[in-house]
Amino acid sequence: MSFSIEWDNCYTSNKQMSIWPWVDLISYVMRYAPPSGPNARVLELGCGAGANIPFFKHLNAEYHAVEGSTTIVPLLQERFPEYARNICIGDFTKEIPFAGPFDLIVDRASVTHNPTQAIKRTLEMCHRLLKPGGKYIGIDWFSTEHSDFPRGCQAYDSYTKCNIEEGQFKGVGNVHFSDKTHLIELFEHFDFEMLEHKLVRRAIPQTEHVIATWNFVAVKVGP
Repeated sequence: MSFSIEWDNCYTSNKQMSIWPWVDLISYVMRYAPPSGPNARVLELGCGAGANIPFFKHLNAEYHAVEGSTTIVPLLQERFPEYARNICIGDFTKEIPFAGPFDLIVDRASVTHNPTQAIKRTLEMCHRLLKPGGKYIGIDWFSTEHSDFPRGCQAYDSYTKCNIEEGQFKGVGNVHFSDKTHLIELFEHFDFEMLEHKLVRRAIPQTEHVIATWNFVAVKVGP
């Protein structure tokens, strides 16, 4: 599984250019895994347009990121010269080109855009890179209760869809949806400290469309 060209096209077209840190990510990091000073090492998988970088910079953490877009990474290296060597172009489902150990690994709706086997490979690498007791925080992993789960075409496995022609997943390639059992299977080498299921339905104007996502904190088990 290689990085989705659809995402690079989004950045080239100036779409999906979120630049403000995600509130749920801030909340989860500060509540469950606040970096403690400049020796705290953080890895972000799929940093996108860099929305979360200022947050970790403010915390004075040693920040690293793997991002697949050849369009966005040079812009981030220019914007954050202090992290220029720590933000790299790559496919985190195949290789994470940084040495561990990390205190914290985060992703916000990034790993969940891959099929099951690619996610498993990524999590195996993350487990090796985390220090004992290190944490993985995932924000906005898509749920099978999302209204868009029945849409599009099956890709690779029953949890992964592609070619969703409208809504938030239009033009972004593969989208992976999980239920609780599937998440526990994916994180078989972790213990969940927190697993939260979010359902959002707009009341005015009223719609039956449901946005359903998972937020979680997973703790590395074993050495």
